Amino acid sequence: MRCCGGGHRRAALLFLAAAVAACVAPAAAQEPNTDAYFVSGFFSKLGRPAPSSSGAGGVCAWPGVSCDGEGRVVAFSAAGLGLAGAIPEDTVGKLARLQVLDLSGNRLTALPNDLWELGASLRALNLSGNAIRGALPNNVGNFARLQALDVSHNAFTGSLPQALGSIADLQVLNASHNQFQGQVPSAVVFGCGNLVAMDLSGNALDGDLPDLSPLRSLAYLNLSGNRLRGSVIGAFQEQLRVIDLSNNRISGLNFSSGYAGSALMYLDLSGNELLGEFNVAGRFRNLRHVNLAHNHLSNANLLVSLGEISELEYVNLSSTGLHGQIPPQFSSRLVGLKVLDLSRNNVSGVVPDMSSLRLRVLDLSVNNLTGEIPVALVKKLASMERFNFSYNNLTVCASELSPEAFAAAFAKSRNDCPIAVNPDSIKKRRGKRKGVKLALAVVLSLFFSVLGLLCLAVACRRGRKRCDTLPVVKQVSFKEEPAVSGPFSFQTDSTTWVADVKVATSVPVVIFEKPLLSFTFADLLAATSNFDRGTLLAEGRFGPVYRGFLPGGIQVAVKVLVHGSVMEDQDAARELERLGRIKHPNLVPLTGYCLAGDQRIAIYEYMENGNLHNLLHDLPLGVQMTEDWSADTWEDNVGGVATEIITPEGTATWMFRHKIALGAARALAFLHHGCIPQIVHRDVKASSIYFDCTMEPRLSDFGLSMIAGTRTDNDPLHHSPGYTPPEFSISENAMATAKSDVYSFGVVLFELVTGKKPVGDEYPDQKEANLVNWARAMVKANLGSSIIDPKIRDTGLERQMEEALRIAYLCTAELPSKRPAMQQIVGLLKDIEPKVAEQD
Repeated sequence: MRCCGGGHRRAALLFLAAAVAACVAPAAAQEPNTDAYFVSGFFSKLGRPAPSSSGAGGVCAWPGVSCDGEGRVVAFSAAGLGLAGAIPEDTVGKLARLQVLDLSGNRLTALPNDLWELGASLRALNLSGNAIRGALPNNVGNFARLQALDVSHNAFTGSLPQALGSIADLQVLNASHNQFQGQVPSAVVFGCGNLVAMDLSGNALDGDLPDLSPLRSLAYLNLSGNRLRGSVIGAFQEQLRVIDLSNNRISGLNFSSGYAGSALMYLDLSGNELLGEFNVAGRFRNLRHVNLAHNHLSNANLLVSLGEISELEYVNLSSTGLHGQIPPQFSSRLVGLKVLDLSRNNVSGVVPDMSSLRLRVLDLSVNNLTGEIPVALVKKLASMERFNFSYNNLTVCASELSPEAFAAAFAKSRNDCPIAVNPDSIKKRRGKRKGVKLALAVVLSLFFSVLGLLCLAVACRRGRKRCDTLPVVKQVSFKEEPAVSGPFSFQTDSTTWVADVKVATSVPVVIFEKPLLSFTFADLLAATSNFDRGTLLAEGRFGPVYRGFLPGGIQVAVKVLVHGSVMEDQDAARELERLGRIKHPNLVPLTGYCLAGDQRIAIYEYMENGNLHNLLHDLPLGVQMTEDWSADTWEDNVGGVATEIITPEGTATWMFRHKIALGAARALAFLHHGCIPQIVHRDVKASSIYFDCTMEPRLSDFGLSMIAGTRTDNDPLHHSPGYTPPEFSISENAMATAKSDVYSFGVVLFELVTGKKPVGDEYPDQKEANLVNWARAMVKANLGSSIIDPKIRDTGLERQMEEALRIAYLCTAELPSKRPAMQQIVGLLKDIEPKVAEQD
C-alpha cells in the first residue's frame, strides 16, 4: 500500500509540472495580434526564421526594428535579405504605429492588401530594387502623412496613380526604372507642393509635361529616359539644384523672366529635340555639370557664355550643330574642368593650350579645327583617361604616344615631328664640315647607282621578247607581283560579288590594334585562298563570311557586306572605325576593315566555338542548317569535320544557359544605353551569339545596318523568321528600335529555357505556329514548369527557370511600350543568377 501511495504522489507531481509548463509556454511565445507576432510572421511566411536577440528587449531588440516608448514597432527594415515572393498578409500591414518601412533590395513580387491600413502612421516607404509587378493602386493615396515614397527599380506597369496628388506632405517621390506609361499626373504637380525631389526616369511616360511651376520646393528633378515631348514650363525655379531631362523628345525650354539659376549645379538635356539658341549668358554661375549633346542648337556664342562659368567640371556639347571657335577663357577661367566633349560639330579655329586644366577626358574629334596642337597639351595627354582629335585638319607631334594610341586618337591628322627631336642626337657644330663631305659622297653614290639601274632596265627591255617565250616555272604571290589587276569577281551559292579594284596591293587593310602592319587587299586574297568556297563559313543577310589567316598567324573572320550602301568611302570608314572602338566583354570585336571598290569588308576576331543556334539545337560545329542559310556562323569546318567538340555536359546546364542570357543582355544593354548615339542591333537571334575560346557568349553584327544598307532600315526582313516583333507585321511604318531588340532577345530567352526553335519545332499541347505564342500561352496559364527543357530541368532551381520564362514573357509583349528596357532585364536576370551551391 505504501508503494502504491508513493506512485500516486509521483504521478500528481508530474501532472502538476506538465500543467505549469503548459501555462508558461504560451507566455514565452509571441502572443497573437502583437507587433512581435506580426514581425515574426513576416519572416516565417517568407520561409525565413525570425531574428533572435539576447536580453529582455523582445521584438524591439531585433535587427532592423525600432520601437517607441511603449514598445510598439515604429520602424522596420528588412532590406537586402534576399526575400522572395509576395509580401504576406497580416504581417507588416498590421503594425499600427509603423512610421518607416524599408523592404528594398529583395525579390518581392506583390503587395499585400492590408498595406494600405498603415495610412494613419506611415511616413516613409521604400520598396525599391524588387520585382513587384502590376499597377500601383490608387490606395497609395491612403498614406496621407507619407513624406518619402520609393518604388524604383521594380516592374510596375500602367499609369502613375492620380491619388499620389492627395499626399500633401510628400517630399520625395522616386518611381524610376519601372514600366509606367501615360502622362505625368497633373494631380501630383498641384497636390504635392512640398516635393523636394522627384525621379520618374527610365519609364515609358509620354505626352506633354504639365506646368511645373506649383512645385516651389523642387530641388531635384529627373525625368530622363522617357518619351516626353513639347516644352518644359515652370521647372526652372531658383531653388532647383539638379535637373535631368535627357533622352526624351523635348523641343523647348521656358525660363521665367529674371531666372538666374544660381542654385543649379547639374543640367542634362542631352538626347532631345531642342532647336535654335540655348542662352546661358548671365545664368548658372554655380553650374558644374552641363550636357546638351545630341540636340540641334545653332548659337555660336554658347562656348563663350560657358567660358564665363568658372565652376564647370563637365561639359558635353557633342552633336549639337555647334560652330564658332573655342574661346581662350576656357584655359584661364575653367580651372576645374575635367571633361570636355565638343565632338561631331562644326567648331573651327585652332586648339587652345588647355594644359593648365585638370582634364581627364578631351574629345574634339570630327570638327573643322586647324593648325598645330599645342606641345604642352600633347604632353599632358598621357595622364588623361581618354582623348580624341580625329577627323580634323590638325598637325601634331606626339612622339611620346604609342603608335596604337596615335592611330586611335589622331586619325586623319598629320604627324609633324622633326627628324631629330632629341637634342642629344644633334651633332656638334665642329663636325659640320665632315657632315657636308659625307652628304656629298652619298649624293654622288646615289647618282651613279641610279645611272646603272637605268642601263640595266634598257638591257632587260631589249631582251623581253626572248624572256616571254620561256616557260613559267613559278606562280608568284600577290606580294611578289604588284601588277595583279582587277576587277575581281567571286561567286558563292547564292550571290556573286565584285571587288572593283585595279591593283590588289594598292588597297589598304586597316587593323585597329596593329596599325604598323601594312596589310592590303592582296593579303585578304591570300588569307582566304582568293575567297575560295573552301574558306566560306556562311552566307548571312549582309553577305558571305570567310575564314582567313593573315600574315603573322592572325586568324580572322572576313565578312563581305555585298549590299553596300550609298555611303561615301570616308563616311563608311569613319563608321567602321567608330564600331571598332566599341569594346565590351560580350561583343564580338571588330578588328579591322577594307574598302575594296564598292565593297565594304569587315574583319572580326574569329570565334572558334561556334554559335548558340548550333550548340542549343545539337548541331555539329561547322554544319549549317540548309533551311536557315541566312544565319551567320563561324565554325571551324575542314572537310566537314569539326576540329573542336563541345561536350553536352558543359553546355546542357541551367548555369550555362543563364550565363548566355545574362551575357547577351549585358551586350544589348551596353549598345542601347552605353553608346552615343544608341545602337539598335536589328537582328538579335541565337545564331548571332558566339562563343570565344573561354565559352564566353559574344553578340555579333552590331551596327552594320547603316554600312551594309540592305533594302531599307525598317524592312522587317532585317529580322530573321521567328524573331520579328509583331509591330512589323501590323504597321508598314514600324521603326527598328531598342524595344524591337528586346522582343528578339525574349525569343532567344525562350529558346534557352525551353530548348525549342523559334519556328518549325514541336510545341506540345498547343497548335501554335511559333515558339513565342506557345510559350506565352503556357506561362500565362501558370504552366511554365512544363515547358522547361528536359536537358536542364535537373541541373538547377526550377523556380529560377520559371522566372526566366516570365522575363521572356515581359520581353515579348505585343506592345513595345510594355517591354522592359535592357538595363532592367539585366537586373532581373542577375536576381535569378544561379550559384554553384544551388546546383547540388
